[in-house]
Amino acid sequence: MTTKDHIGEAALVIRQEAESLEKLALSLGESFNLAVEAILKIDGRVAATGMGKSGHIARKVAATLSSTGTPSFFIHPAEAGHGDLGMLAPGRDLLLAFSNSGQTAELATLLQYCARSGIKILGVTKDPDSLLGRHSDFIVPLPDISEACPLGCAPTTSTTMMLALGDAFALSLLSARGFTLEDFHQYHPGGKLGSRLTSLEDLMHAGQEMPLAAPGDNMTEALFVMTSRRLGCLGVAEGGKLVGMITDGDLRRHMGPRLLEAKCSEIMTKNPTFFRPGDMAAKALAVMQAKSITNAFVLSPDGEPLGVVHIHDLLAAGVA
Repeated sequence: MTTKDHIGEAALVIRQEAESLEKLALSLGESFNLAVEAILKIDGRVAATGMGKSGHIARKVAATLSSTGTPSFFIHPAEAGHGDLGMLAPGRDLLLAFSNSGQTAELATLLQYCARSGIKILGVTKDPDSLLGRHSDFIVPLPDISEACPLGCAPTTSTTMMLALGDAFALSLLSARGFTLEDFHQYHPGGKLGSRLTSLEDLMHAGQEMPLAAPGDNMTEALFVMTSRRLGCLGVAEGGKLVGMITDGDLRRHMGPRLLEAKCSEIMTKNPTFFRPGDMAAKALAVMQAKSITNAFVLSPDGEPLGVVHIHDLLAAGVA
């Protein structure tokens, strides 16, 4: 029995969906701008909805919006008329409804309630003259493209376009709100992503753990401090500001009979790499790996040493 080669069919589906995304990008017009501005103006949340496969897309879009600074939730259109309409805040929320045909019967009760309650409706559909289109205050139309399904039935290109449009809404809103990496971390404190976005303030060795000496200290004293802190480095501070740093590499370069008699100022590296307490762990790791250094000081804006970060701490925290 000959095994069928499915790769050709799969590639065709992917190309069709990629083509639909290109057409969607080209079709965007002023309606998209109006939709984004409408979301920015609401005092409440975005309620995303859709039936069937469109509903699955709506759930994902609500999650993406929420994680990027636009509070959102999913409301099931069939459950709305059985008490879930109470999830909506009249005059404050906005309904983001996805429906390829725009004729989804289950949306009717939800759409009528929003119209009566002063809840703006943003419709995403191929047909502006459909049930959804007629009830919407704003419409972002989808290009009329056939589904990739050979039967023309299974939602494929339509849901791909809806998903991409949802991402486009979320990231346009993110940009408009000035949503920062620090804001993003507030919503993603867990898992691998949370580790990458952890600030150095949470990982650095501070207070008595910091190995510090003065420029005029001799290396006998300095080495005692350096080895007792076990971080492989020593900060040289003067007037409350970091003026240099001594590492294992500096010791090797100055190894000789006069090393213990030398002053810290003779051994230290001036203007060492440093970070700020709010810098992200992922950024620090990338810089340290690029410069082949294992530790660095964390300084305040006026140069005061606040802590030391060691590359092993970043790796142990799951930053990569």
